[in-house]
Amino acid sequence: MGRAKVADAAGGASVRGRIDKRQAILDAAFVVFAREGYAQASIDLIAAEAGVAKPTIYNHLAGKENLFRHAMAAAADRSTARTLAAVSRLTADAPDLHLAFVDVGRALLDCYCSADSWALRRLLHAEIVRFPDLFDLVGASGPGQVAQAVADRLARLALAGRLRLTDPVEAGEQFVALLTGPVAGRSALGTLPFDDVQRQAAAHSATVTFLRAFGAEPSEPVGGA
Repeated sequence: MGRAKVADAAGGASVRGRIDKRQAILDAAFVVFAREGYAQASIDLIAAEAGVAKPTIYNHLAGKENLFRHAMAAAADRSTARTLAAVSRLTADAPDLHLAFVDVGRALLDCYCSADSWALRRLLHAEIVRFPDLFDLVGASGPGQVAQAVADRLARLALAGRLRLTDPVEAGEQFVALLTGPVAGRSALGTLPFDDVQRQAAAHSATVTFLRAFGAEPSEPVGGA
């Protein structure tokens, strides 16, 4: 291997190492912020959680405020990726539309009820006054993308003649609201279990209500599985 290739390989490894270390810092920061809250979290705690020296954090992400914003954005990106994967399961050629909506609804609830998702929402609500830009920062990679993805899937189903709707964005918002609306109260904002049985029942109930309003095919009766 020539010197140029050796140098390129070394440079590539260095860049990857820096990216990996930055990601480790962001992951550790989110854990600490979620556990301690913004005010009580410290760079010392985050450095210990990440297994790096305190100056390393400053070299990568400057101070605590910048670190918090980037940690929240990274957590939102991870949550969005999982949620978009769940939405992609809803296809226009699903043999049984009721079962397809229940399946996707259950997958969305699994995403919504994950520990990271609850922590992200609690931090967002707790710190929105301190960080007025936080809602836009998190929303840019989260709810907006998910809403558009759901609307796209519903529009395809409408074009295929399987749903009756004129506004797929509004219909998508209503489906998500039917799914997630009961969860916050029943789980006390994620501090009480909302288990598999409850999630499955919630997905079924939301599907029945949604398809009664928008379905172009016979809907599963309320007592259906």
